[in-house]
Amino acid sequence: MERFWLVLLLAALCALAAYGLYVGWRRRARRQSDLLVLPVEPAELGPDLVDPMTGLYISTTSAGDWQDRIVAQGLGRRAAGAARLSAEGICIERDGESDIFVPINDLVEVTTAPGIAGKVMGMADGVVVVRWSLGAKKLDSGFRADDTDQQTAFITAANALIAQTRGTETPSKGAAS
Repeated sequence: MERFWLVLLLAALCALAAYGLYVGWRRRARRQSDLLVLPVEPAELGPDLVDPMTGLYISTTSAGDWQDRIVAQGLGRRAAGAARLSAEGICIERDGESDIFVPINDLVEVTTAPGIAGKVMGMADGVVVVRWSLGAKKLDSGFRADDTDQQTAFITAANALIAQTRGTETPSKGAAS
């Protein structure tokens, strides 16, 4: 009978922990409710400038703060998918979730980092980080590519497109701060 009460206590503690996680996630979403509405993907995207980068969308955080996950508007949910680069911007297509479209004028830079909220890799270039603006708020969206050659080509093409759009030099490859 003593074992029954211990198992029941453990089950109650697990349920309480799960409830705490749920409440925390909802509270964070409420705090971030002032986030502007995400840009709408154009009906017709131009041709891909490089092969789509397949992999795993990890999360979006406040720029420079890789632990401050943005959960509002579904940005905090991890999903397999692909990142596409076209003249209009970057579209992160997520399986089972809504796509994230970043217009070219909102892109700041595309680089790599060892991690972002939800995933930390053991290598400096383990996560592709797309830094972009949503109104006055700067965001970092993390994507783990299946193929590092695709990742390198994607980053190079994206930064060249950003530089061309702004009429500046291509940013050098480095870790996001």
